[in-house]
Amino acid sequence: MSAVIKTPEEIEKMRVAGKLAAEVLEMIEPYVKPGVTTDELNTICHNYIVDVQQAVPAPLNYHGFPKSICTSVNHVICHGIPNDKPLKEGDIINIDVTVIKDGYHGDTSKMFFVGTPSIQGKRLSEVTQEALYIGIRMVKPGVRIGDIGAAIQKYAEGFNYSIVREYCGHGIGAEFHEEPQIVHYGKPGTGEALQAGMCLTIEPMVNAGKRHCKLLKDDWTVVTKDRSLSAQWEHTLLVTENGVEVLTLRSDDTIERVIEHTA
Repeated sequence: MSAVIKTPEEIEKMRVAGKLAAEVLEMIEPYVKPGVTTDELNTICHNYIVDVQQAVPAPLNYHGFPKSICTSVNHVICHGIPNDKPLKEGDIINIDVTVIKDGYHGDTSKMFFVGTPSIQGKRLSEVTQEALYIGIRMVKPGVRIGDIGAAIQKYAEGFNYSIVREYCGHGIGAEFHEEPQIVHYGKPGTGEALQAGMCLTIEPMVNAGKRHCKLLKDDWTVVTKDRSLSAQWEHTLLVTENGVEVLTLRSDDTIERVIEHTA
């Protein structure tokens, strides 16, 4: 299986889906506060996607996943299932949203602070977001996946954090997960070269402790083995002729929507 190069018509649909996914994260922000349950956040997002956006929440029933968003709190790395446990002051939470509109997927996630975060939680979240931005700024035709992974890994490990190896970014389009896999560690000069027209996600998962993880009995929730905090940020991207377009850009992002490399 090789990467799917998108047509101009498909790219336009990807832009629409990406914008909708970003809007869900913007919409849910005021609701993320102490006392709310992740199941309540799930219901709000589900109703917004279905009723307001006239779209489909991709996670719902995907390989049996029971909810419309993923909510990963504190030491949960990814794929946390929304439940009835209230969030508490100081929690950090990743909300991961994927919207299907017109048959195409927009996939994005961000970290939210519940009340005032701990110094460690805030720092981990900020470093992880910057690691994502470092990866995004490198994207252009000819750059290899290993180049991006190596840069993300070097930055995160510079803070004595660790990169989760078992889960990664991916191609995206009419399918939720397409080739290639985008790992967030690696060696420069290795891996597939990016091509214009590819759509992909970069979504580093960074742990405050060791990189090792374990899968809980629900077969979805992934946690840090040492119960250290974990953070993740994700954007869906389009590889352009000379750079990258961030399809899931939010108003709170501090990176440009379109980055062009002149060299």
